[in-house]
Amino acid sequence: MRQTHRKLIGTVAILVFVCVYALVAMALAQGRITEAPKLVQTIAYVVLGLAWVLPLLPLIRWMERKDGV
Repeated sequence: MRQTHRKLIGTVAILVFVCVYALVAMALAQGRITEAPKLVQTIAYVVLGLAWVLPLLPLIRWMERKDGV
Protein backbone atom coordinates (compact mmCIF):
# COMPACT_ATOMS: atom_id res chain seq x y z
CA MET A 1 0.00 0.00 0.00
CA ARG A 2 1.31 3.43 -0.88
CA GLN A 3 2.12 5.92 1.83
CA THR A 4 -0.52 8.36 0.57
CA HIS A 5 -3.22 5.71 0.97
CA ARG A 6 -1.96 4.80 4.43
CA LYS A 7 -2.06 8.47 5.45
CA LEU A 8 -5.63 8.85 4.23
CA ILE A 9 -6.81 5.72 6.03
CA GLY A 10 -4.85 6.65 9.15
CA THR A 11 -6.21 10.18 9.22
CA VAL A 12 -9.80 8.95 9.03
CA ALA A 13 -9.10 6.35 11.71
CA ILE A 14 -7.50 8.97 13.99
CA LEU A 15 -10.46 11.33 13.58
CA VAL A 16 -12.97 8.59 14.39
CA PHE A 17 -10.92 7.36 17.35
CA VAL A 18 -10.47 10.85 18.82
CA CYS A 19 -14.20 11.63 18.51
CA VAL A 20 -15.18 8.38 20.24
CA TYR A 21 -12.43 8.78 22.84
CA ALA A 22 -13.55 12.34 23.61
CA LEU A 23 -17.09 11.12 24.32
CA VAL A 24 -15.81 8.34 26.57
CA ALA A 25 -13.44 10.71 28.39
CA MET A 26 -16.25 13.22 28.94
CA ALA A 27 -18.48 10.50 30.34
CA LEU A 28 -15.73 9.37 32.70
CA ALA A 29 -15.01 12.94 33.75
CA GLN A 30 -18.66 13.52 34.65
CA GLY A 31 -18.78 10.39 36.80
CA ARG A 32 -17.14 9.85 40.16
CA ILE A 33 -14.21 12.10 39.32
CA THR A 34 -16.26 15.20 40.17
CA GLU A 35 -16.63 13.97 43.76
CA ALA A 36 -12.94 13.14 44.21
CA PRO A 37 -10.38 15.40 45.90
CA LYS A 38 -8.82 18.10 43.74
CA LEU A 39 -5.48 16.31 43.41
CA VAL A 40 -7.18 13.12 42.21
CA GLN A 41 -9.26 15.17 39.76
CA THR A 42 -6.16 16.83 38.38
CA ILE A 43 -4.35 13.52 37.90
CA ALA A 44 -7.44 11.96 36.29
CA TYR A 45 -7.87 14.86 33.85
CA VAL A 46 -4.19 14.76 32.90
CA VAL A 47 -4.34 11.00 32.32
CA LEU A 48 -7.58 11.26 30.33
CA GLY A 49 -6.18 14.14 28.33
CA LEU A 50 -3.03 12.27 27.31
CA ALA A 51 -4.19 8.64 27.16
CA TRP A 52 -5.44 8.88 23.57
CA VAL A 53 -1.87 9.18 22.29
CA LEU A 54 -0.66 5.71 23.29
CA PRO A 55 -3.13 3.65 21.23
CA LEU A 56 -2.49 5.83 18.19
CA LEU A 57 1.32 5.55 18.16
CA PRO A 58 1.38 2.25 16.19
CA LEU A 59 -1.09 3.71 13.67
CA ILE A 60 1.05 6.82 13.22
CA ARG A 61 4.18 4.70 12.74
CA TRP A 62 2.32 2.62 10.13
CA MET A 63 1.19 5.78 8.34
CA GLU A 64 4.74 7.18 8.19
CA ARG A 65 6.35 3.98 6.90
CA LYS A 66 8.07 4.43 3.54
CA ASP A 67 6.73 2.72 0.42
CA GLY A 68 8.13 -0.72 -0.30
CA VAL A 69 8.93 -1.60 3.32
